[in-house]
Amino acid sequence: MSALVRHQGGCHCGRVRFAVLAPAILDIEDCNCSICSMSGFLHLIVTAEHFELLRGADALTTYTFNTGTAKHLFCSTCGSKAYYIPRSHPDGFSVNVRCIDAGTIEKIKVHPVDGRQWEKAFPQGRGDFR
Repeated sequence: MSALVRHQGGCHCGRVRFAVLAPAILDIEDCNCSICSMSGFLHLIVTAEHFELLRGADALTTYTFNTGTAKHLFCSTCGSKAYYIPRSHPDGFSVNVRCIDAGTIEKIKVHPVDGRQWEKAFPQGRGDFR
């Protein structure tokens, strides 16, 4: 595994801020399900120990649907979805790469995911996107 870098980011208004440990060259997922497509979310999946909420827990509002496993977290002030708890990894986090501050990412490798066909792709209800 590549050396880990501390990336920081947050929501549009700055009320929610996070830090995440991940390589400088990111392997991310672009899911075509309805919520990811509509919100423009690009997934960087990390384990819980590689994610830190720096501020804004009190500003977050949660939206769930379908199985209720995924916890979609939005800033209640600006509406940004900087990260959430994904159905694919309910013990970790998915960070929106578009919400990471400039300066620490060297390169991004994007992998498409057919989230519209979730049940076929992940019959056990969980799994790595790739």
